[in-house]
Amino acid sequence: MKTFSSERASKFTESVIREMTRICLKHQGVNLAQGFPDFPAPLEVKEAAIEAIRADFNQYAITWGTINLRQAIAEKFAWHNGVTIDPEREVTVCCGSTEAMISSLMAIVNPGEEVVVFEPFYENYGPDTILCEARPRFITLHEPDWHFDEKELSQTFNNKTKAIIINTPNNPTGKVFSREELQFIADLCLKWDVLAVTDEIYEHILYDGAKHISIASLSGMRDQTVTINSISKTYSLTGWRVGWAIAPAHLTASIRRVHDFLTVGAPHPLQEAAAAALRIDRSYYQTLARDYQERRDFLDRVLEEAGFKVYLPNGAYYIMTDVRHFGFSDDVAFARYLVEKARVATVPGSSFYSHPSLGATKVRFCFPKKMETLAGAAEKLRKFKAYPPLI
Repeated sequence: MKTFSSERASKFTESVIREMTRICLKHQGVNLAQGFPDFPAPLEVKEAAIEAIRADFNQYAITWGTINLRQAIAEKFAWHNGVTIDPEREVTVCCGSTEAMISSLMAIVNPGEEVVVFEPFYENYGPDTILCEARPRFITLHEPDWHFDEKELSQTFNNKTKAIIINTPNNPTGKVFSREELQFIADLCLKWDVLAVTDEIYEHILYDGAKHISIASLSGMRDQTVTINSISKTYSLTGWRVGWAIAPAHLTASIRRVHDFLTVGAPHPLQEAAAAALRIDRSYYQTLARDYQERRDFLDRVLEEAGFKVYLPNGAYYIMTDVRHFGFSDDVAFARYLVEKARVATVPGSSFYSHPSLGATKVRFCFPKKMETLAGAAEKLRKFKAYPPLI
């Protein structure tokens, strides 16, 4: 009898993050697993979406994005990231950054080539590489500051290396890659003729003076970088699924072909509203970072009081913790206990590593939540401190 499931699909599992959300709903817990806000998006952006629907922007847009949105993307990339791009030939609007990433990788990576991925990683990067029939090469980021070993990274690059995926600020660690680290990576890319594919969706969520730098802005890298971004995190619009890929024209032509046959296009009225979001008053970004720092600092205190070892993030809205001293057999057992008994959902650290043992003592919390939501989680975590079992 034939096996109807493909060998490709058997190489990865469903999202652990989404699984933890389902378990959280079952136990009516506080979801600090999946990174979506539970507070409203900016009113002016929602109003722009309503107006676009009323103005009848309700049919297919150009498959690679409305010109209004592509121009807004180019304007923002120039003032914020320091790189001038052509909105006609170097931007592809996609159904979220997730689709932008897989479209970009499928457009540039051939079967048998290699893609360098830093771990712990956002869980899509490994499967994306497998879907391209390429080989992922994992480089571990080492706590407490999540640095990489320069010698190890250098030795990983070879004639089969096609791309390196960089997520800064990083999910799940909150690491913000420094200019020196990005320059080291850029030098390797230029030496080996490798493309940098960089996921920058948390670029405005920064703490303690951290600075976001786009590797495309470094000398020689403009034409060797694909920059992925979206409206999801910065504007609290994770359900709209509007993202984009910025790349030199010859790569953009390939990305657009793949994108066209994957999804055709992102929702037209939401693209018009996304353009309004990108042109929001720039004071919005300072307020965003300040509000997230308040949440980060609050959850940090709560976790430390509950006995967690906390790795304080410099960016994004996640906190990685070490839980080995609680006495559980592994991170999955701990996470399941926490959501079933304490009613707080987190993500097992092993889901962010190529070898689960590397994350077996870690769990990730997220904090894009209202302060009252975090306060509710805090009360549950204080109770957890009183009754963790010895396993």
